[in-house]
Amino acid sequence: MLFKIAGSALYGVEAYLVEVEVDIAFGVPDFITVGLPDKTVRESRERVKTALKNCGYPVTRRKIIINLAPADRKKEGSAFDLPIALGLLAHLEVFPSSRLKDFLFSGELALDGRIKPVPGVLPTAVLAKKKAFKGIVIPRENEKEAALVKELDIYALNDIHEVISLLNGSPDIEPSRFDLKDLLRNEDMGFDFRDIKGQEHCKRALEVAAAGGHNVLMIGPPGAGKTMMARRLPTIMPPMTFDEVVETTQIYSVAGLLGDRGAVVHRPFRSPHHTTSDAGLIGGGVIPRPGDVSLSHHGVLFLDELPEFRKKVLESLRQPMEDGKVTISRASMTVTYPSSFMLVASMNPCEDSYCFLPDSGYECTDTQRNRYYSKISGPLLDRIDIHLEVPKVDYKDISSKEGGEASEAIRKRVVKARNRQLGRFRDRKIFCNAEMGVKELKCFCRPDKEGDELLHMAVDKLGFSARAYDRVLKVARTIADLEGAEGLSSAHISEAIQYRMWDRYFR
Repeated sequence: MLFKIAGSALYGVEAYLVEVEVDIAFGVPDFITVGLPDKTVRESRERVKTALKNCGYPVTRRKIIINLAPADRKKEGSAFDLPIALGLLAHLEVFPSSRLKDFLFSGELALDGRIKPVPGVLPTAVLAKKKAFKGIVIPRENEKEAALVKELDIYALNDIHEVISLLNGSPDIEPSRFDLKDLLRNEDMGFDFRDIKGQEHCKRALEVAAAGGHNVLMIGPPGAGKTMMARRLPTIMPPMTFDEVVETTQIYSVAGLLGDRGAVVHRPFRSPHHTTSDAGLIGGGVIPRPGDVSLSHHGVLFLDELPEFRKKVLESLRQPMEDGKVTISRASMTVTYPSSFMLVASMNPCEDSYCFLPDSGYECTDTQRNRYYSKISGPLLDRIDIHLEVPKVDYKDISSKEGGEASEAIRKRVVKARNRQLGRFRDRKIFCNAEMGVKELKCFCRPDKEGDELLHMAVDKLGFSARAYDRVLKVARTIADLEGAEGLSSAHISEAIQYRMWDRYFR
């Protein structure tokens, strides 16, 4: 006897429909799973059989064949436990098998019949709505993330007994009722720009970066506040829209990193260690998983001590920085993950920490500097819009009892500037100045005569590349947006040039 149950599998950040076919026939007793299952899926036979036995449902001693269609795609994970178990229960006629077609099922079974959480429930819920299922049956722990999908009945259940009650039409089992406002409530992040003493020039540069979505490199001695400012950057970025929340939550759901959170409501902040591999940063594995560049989607990727990262790892950033997505190719599949992030990096002016000691009289040699700086390629630096010098903090600033400007006040100016950009680019698939292409630069970034002369000097005397020239125009456009100006004046161009420290000092 053949039963068909709807399940799902993940491909990148999206889910696709998997038809779990359970066939029970006469023959030598066996339990065979086909359809390119991985080891986790094959082991489901033991979990399912034991869970059903412990719940009081005997497993037939006939030949059981499980087919996961489409059969030409590799399946992984434990989310097929629940659909397989329901196929075996349908054979026992403990519920009307006709009810199975109304729902999409996903969940791992514990040996006592409990339904345990699985990754990727949000993409699965999106799929269920797209395929017009009446509802989705998922583990109780995954209820919050699935609630982001509107107009879909979500049954977040605890164990196999509740699933059977649902399929029998029990009035006690009702769809989840979750308040989206409560789920999307913005709680205090615990960081604020008012905590930063001094460094007014640097805070201004980060405000410009947040307003235009620009990448930033901070260069300064240890203890100058580079990491402190980077961690507070998400607090002045515009609040996430609902679509951004769903996109980012999907990535965290696939990666299994949501935990107790139902949604990612704050701009992500990822700070990988400098020993990370290219697979850890970009993503990878036999079956590709998202890396830090995707986990920082719509947020900030902070690389502390930039030259300490392996050069191969840093060079792999060039594609996601340019395209806003990363493509991972393996023999079995090619997966694309979104990776639209702000890169914020920091480094010391020299690799030798002794030169930063007070009154040491020690300075790095040119050989040491060249070796230190050579770890960062020119093409990567050109993709960073703002190069910022972070000086040592003065004692009067450290000892001051007065705090700086609050993040909320800065964020209001940033939001106004972003709204101007959204209005300007309303007919284009562009959301901030950093994403402008050649056409947009020609249309919206025309400097006045004095500003054009400053750019001429920057290219001829400071050695700005063509890409650096474009970056200066983009930053100047953001500075003008913060002031509410339509055109680009020489003051806007001059400030933007000041934010190209590397081009001015190290070329």
